[in-house]
Amino acid sequence: MCTDCGCSIRGMEGVVEEVGEHSHDGGKTFHTHGEEGHSHSHEHAHESDGSNEHQTAHEHLHHNPQLNDAKTISVIQKILDKNDQEANHNRTHLEEKGILGINLMSSPGSGKTTLLEYLADVADFKFGVVEGDLETERDAQRLRDKGIPAMQIQTGTACHLDAFMVHKGLHEMPLDSLDVCFVENVGNLVCPASYDVGTHLNIVLVSVPEGEDKIAKYPVMFRQADLVLITKTDLLPHFKYDVEREKADARRIKPNVDILEVNVNDIDSVKAVADWIEFKRKMRS
Repeated sequence: MCTDCGCSIRGMEGVVEEVGEHSHDGGKTFHTHGEEGHSHSHEHAHESDGSNEHQTAHEHLHHNPQLNDAKTISVIQKILDKNDQEANHNRTHLEEKGILGINLMSSPGSGKTTLLEYLADVADFKFGVVEGDLETERDAQRLRDKGIPAMQIQTGTACHLDAFMVHKGLHEMPLDSLDVCFVENVGNLVCPASYDVGTHLNIVLVSVPEGEDKIAKYPVMFRQADLVLITKTDLLPHFKYDVEREKADARRIKPNVDILEVNVNDIDSVKAVADWIEFKRKMRS
């Protein structure tokens, strides 16, 4: 697991002095932003979409009993603050291009990539994907095979994408031709919730085969959600899964969250997701 989000704190002591000068490379080190041909100073105010939600995530980290000394909290706060500055930059970059950014999160195997493949057949908007996985380009290649622009980020040992990784991915995307840019985060129901990557909306998937307790057991993730998708509902006859209970758990955690049931064998349910995204896109334009 990663050493920068609280999964393991060993080895972080040196980050206090280094956090402003090194970059996140393979989930191990950090730096301020400066790529070939361009450099930015990130002094953005924390007034973007999602800043309040990520403050909640920060507080969650601070209440972790493994992270209860002042030095550790200082390290994590600096990392998260630096990440949030870069996320604000990413969001501004998308807004200047008129693009809606969506962070797609879930545990592995819940159907993120499959949903995107099917969305390509029904969506009225053009979209690309910044794809995150520990290894391989398999998911990005699946999307490219469907004609979807996709840039793969291999995180190595890191269990989430951060704003610096996504920034690099955005500069590899044909943004001028896109209406929506998805960030398909690393499959994980814990760490991605604590890292703003610079998108405008969060969609969280939970699939029927995962069992009917995931929303209640991972509230931080679902507290960040703007839309919860209950996927693979065609498998309901084969699993003990109370859909209404799951919806109630989601709305207990976040009362105003939208919820849709999705089954890619029912193309109308996929179209409902596309319609929700298109509505949100038009609301922002």
